[in-house]
Amino acid sequence: MTNAPFPSVQAREERASLKGPDGRPIRVLVVDDESTLAELVGLALRYEGWDVRTAGDGMTALAIARDFRPDLAVLDVMLPDIDGLEVLRRLRTDMERMPVLFLTARDDVNDRIAGLTAGGDDYVTKPFSVEELVLRLRALLRRSHVALTSDSSMVAVGDLTLDEDSREVHRGGELIQLTATEFELLRFFMRNPKRVLSKAQILDRVWNYDFGGQANIVELYVSYLRKKIDAGRAPMIHTMRGFGYVLKPAV
Repeated sequence: MTNAPFPSVQAREERASLKGPDGRPIRVLVVDDESTLAELVGLALRYEGWDVRTAGDGMTALAIARDFRPDLAVLDVMLPDIDGLEVLRRLRTDMERMPVLFLTARDDVNDRIAGLTAGGDDYVTKPFSVEELVLRLRALLRRSHVALTSDSSMVAVGDLTLDEDSREVHRGGELIQLTATEFELLRFFMRNPKRVLSKAQILDRVWNYDFGGQANIVELYVSYLRKKIDAGRAPMIHTMRGFGYVLKPAV
């Protein structure tokens, strides 16, 4: 994958959010035996507001799908047990309309042809940009009429609200002024509530590249946010020593 595993701020703001037909978040199943890649893809899709489950092999994916009932699947062709083509065949027995995007090796034309012939709707080749992957998935959802477009730009966690259009943030009804970087950091936290985010993940999302030895930039900006979000209130931003940070509703 490229060094920018999350959609750019501009691209994110240009796209309306997508919801399931009943207004619930889009459900996506990501299947890849490279756990780091699956996690990064999942994190990027959760940032879109989607509900994501990941699996590292075909049989686990099928077991998850039975209960999860995904709207969309991202399948690696090469898996350690049954391959992605067989996973697709079994999924389609009772989820005929579910769009599927295959992940294939860069030079393996046969995998691409086999995936599309087996009923896959699209494919991307590794290494890939997650920005491109998200755009492809959105296009699949629209073409398949699985999703509805929502104009809501509000994100809320507890008494903290963030408007992605007006870029206004309120806590307990009080307006909080943030810089552009502070806003992006808070948006990333609020798009992933109760989820521990590492410094590396935060660097990739907010600054779009690796600062190398300057990971303390994350600590600095988290401290800025805390002074504005948590000052004089029950804390929402918590440090998980050795792991990263998490934002959750105040107790």
